[in-house]
Amino acid sequence: MNHIQMNNDKRAFETGSALVYILIAIALLAALTASFMRPSNQQTTAQGAFNSVTEIKSQVEFIRSSVQECVLLYPGGDIGQPPFTTHPGLSGTTNTPFPINPSSTYYDNVVAPAVNDNVEFLRCPGNPGNVKDHALIFGGNTGKFLPVAPNLFEDWQYYNGVDGVFYYISTDKSDAFLQTAMAKLDEEYSECQADIIATSGSDIELTSSAGASDPKCINGSTCFRLWVIIQPSAVYNGDADGDEGGC
Repeated sequence: MNHIQMNNDKRAFETGSALVYILIAIALLAALTASFMRPSNQQTTAQGAFNSVTEIKSQVEFIRSSVQECVLLYPGGDIGQPPFTTHPGLSGTTNTPFPINPSSTYYDNVVAPAVNDNVEFLRCPGNPGNVKDHALIFGGNTGKFLPVAPNLFEDWQYYNGVDGVFYYISTDKSDAFLQTAMAKLDEEYSECQADIIATSGSDIELTSSAGASDPKCINGSTCFRLWVIIQPSAVYNGDADGDEGGC
């Protein structure tokens, strides 16, 4: 083999080796990129779930403490409002001395009933006195301002009726971290104190009376409900895993 042939073979070998190294480098880079992307997505989901759980829990406690303050300051409530009754569906059913539903017709001709039962419109029975013009719990007069609903969620809703007292929040979004957040929320509270309602195909009633104006978890939504008082007629229609079956 002459000198020229040997040089050509050497160059061919070096070129082939370089190509192998390049292909190995590309493969390693692809694997490294994939390894970084997977934890990043998981971390994003975990962080989103953590933020949602933290914000919702904070608002739960703020609402609860604000309502409890009203009850403690005015334990007699409004003696004129209809008391609790065990007859499902009876108009005006309330649990004294907790705030009544903001849209209640009990307020007619005194103050305008709210257009819905958003928590922001809650009024405190017994303040001022035993009359129908209950003072708002949230707003400038009290210095308690209800925060805007957590990102991707609707406004907090309130219920005071035959099944007890609860408030709930819902979302119709499908972001992955929301389901994780809901599951974590359910674990943060004792059985029967909170429940998760996931709808698919139809609305789910949240009360035993199931009247047209009673609260529902709307089809396509997931709802998180926090109970304040639970009466024997209370239902847990979203309890798919049966963990609230003994409530």
